[in-house]
Amino acid sequence: MHTEMALRDAGMKILIDNLGKVEAERFISLIIRNPFDYTEWQRDLFNHMSVKELSQLAMKAYNNENDS
Repeated sequence: MHTEMALRDAGMKILIDNLGKVEAERFISLIIRNPFDYTEWQRDLFNHMSVKELSQLAMKAYNNENDS
């Protein structure tokens, strides 16, 4: 388990690596400005995908993670 500081640093690195500095800051601002129910959001996040599509997406993410 990460300390709060390590978790914050890791999260920011992930955001910056994937979105860039400006978009990562915009994302943080959006979350702070518009609080939302994370559980509800997660429940609806993949509703538009079939199980097969979701599985393929998960395998692609898994393979990308293990390739680096």
